[in-house]
Amino acid sequence: MLRKSKNESYMDDAKTKVGTLIGAGTVFDGDLSSSETVRIDGVVNGNCTCEKKLILSSEGQVKGNINAQSVIISGKVDGDIVVSGKLELLSTGKIEGNITASSLVIDDGACFDGRCTMTASLGQQTVGYLPDKSEEQKQDEKEEKIYSKPHK
Repeated sequence: MLRKSKNESYMDDAKTKVGTLIGAGTVFDGDLSSSETVRIDGVVNGNCTCEKKLILSSEGQVKGNINAQSVIISGKVDGDIVVSGKLELLSTGKIEGNITASSLVIDDGACFDGRCTMTASLGQQTVGYLPDKSEEQKQDEKEEKIYSKPHK
């Protein structure tokens, strides 16, 4: 199977239209919410909610929870992350908190301290989920037990 090289992945990030940029040296205190892609090169002391992609550069820090469609982490996060799509934790990235995502990529050298919960994509069942048996299946099992008992 063919994979993108790391350089191609970074080039995709460079092509992403960023709606909000927290520049290096900037400290933002409070909750951040955006309907566009967010790139953080500075420090955010609060929760981040993003309807599209959140990119945290190697100099960036988030001290709060993150909720986004997809996330790329190169910096440090102290908080929980909920991602409906893909979370990428690059080699310089550090997460201290729990992750909920449908797809997770962790590079060599990255640090993750917390729990991870994988969710199913839309239209798929969660792994390990067993639906309730139908009444017909229950009746079949009951009859099977009756007929499989040894007769005296």
